[in-house]
Parts: sequence; structure tokens; C-alpha cells
Amino acid sequence: MKMIIFGAAGDVGQRFVSEALMREYEVTVFIRNPDQAEIWGDKVRVVIGDLDDTENLVSIVKEHDFILSALRPAEGKEDLLVPLTSKVISIAGEAGLPILITGGAASLKIPNTDYTVLTAPDFLPDAVRPIATACQAQYDMCLEVMDVDWTYQAPSAMLVPAERTGKYRIETDQLVTDDNGNSKISMEDFAMAAFDEVENRRFIRQRFTAGY
Repeated sequence: MKMIIFGAAGDVGQRFVSEALMREYEVTVFIRNPDQAEIWGDKVRVVIGDLDDTENLVSIVKEHDFILSALRPAEGKEDLLVPLTSKVISIAGEAGLPILITGGAASLKIPNTDYTVLTAPDFLPDAVRPIATACQAQYDMCLEVMDVDWTYQAPSAMLVPAERTGKYRIETDQLVTDDNGNSKISMEDFAMAAFDEVENRRFIRQRFTAGY
């Protein structure tokens, strides 16, 4: 399979690239900063450009089978998340390709409550509330798209670098939690869940989440 990954230089994006290579995909990474090309050496095809160059991007994207977006704006620029996601969805639509969008957990319900991650009192630290609010808006925007085969992947409450255990559980509307109420998954297993979905396509125009 030929995969193009947006946001590949981020923490999650780099795990996605590693997972894709492990599965022997042909991988293209789209980046804006030329210095980031050194991350992967000659293991992937690197395209350096701008999301506003729609015509050129669509022609590049059409060479692939699937799009994965792990775009995440820098701190203080959270408002860019929705327009960035909108652009890659539009590119997917013009190219006629499916897209998996990695977002946030904000819209997920907390089990056994009437609250979501975003609305629950004292659940989120103030420092992450801006990106959580942006992720809620990102998911709401996806729900309005009916002409592209998108999938929205939400993480557990805690998404951390760790080992790839090869195990996870799936939910669609609420956080995955363990017997103690903890919601957590490694970035490595999160990447595994993403590519299992790429291959199985169970959640077209739907959200899903993975956790332990």
C-alpha cells in the first residue's frame, strides 16, 4: 500500500511512519520544514511544500492509496487545527482517497457520567484546554463532511511514548478505561490501531478510540 502522511514529524506522526514501514508500506511524508527530512534518511519519500498549494498536492496525493493526517499545530496556534484539517480533507476529496485523521479525546464521553472529556469539571488541566477545544471543533467539522471517506481516531486520555505491546481495545463514543478508571495508550499501540483501521476500514465517517 502507498501511504502519504501529513504531520509525520510530530511525536505521533513519527510512530505512524515507523508502523507503516514495519508493515512494508511505501511511505511518503509531507513536511514544510526541509530540516525535518533528515529524520527518516532514505526510508521514505519526502515531499516539502505548503498545504495551500492544492493543485500540486492533489496530483501528488493521487499517487497513493491512503492519506493519514497527524497534523498538530504548535502551542498558541491551536485555532489552526480546524483549517489545516479542512484542507487535507478537501485534498482527499479532490484526489478521491480515504483519509484517517488523528484528533483528540475531547469529544469522548467519560464512562458512567454525562460529561465528555472537554465538558467534565476539573478533568483537563488548563494547559491542554485550548488544544482540546480545537479538537472538539475538528471532530464537529468532520461530522459535516459527507463526500469524503474519513475516519477520526481519538486517543485515550493519556497518550504517551512507550513500547508497542500489540494489544488495545476499541470504543466509539467513550474513553477506553481499565478497571481502575485509567485511560491510557502508548503512541506505538495507537499507531498500530490506526493502521489496523487503514487495513480493515470499520469506521468510515465515524470516530473510534483505542486504549488499554
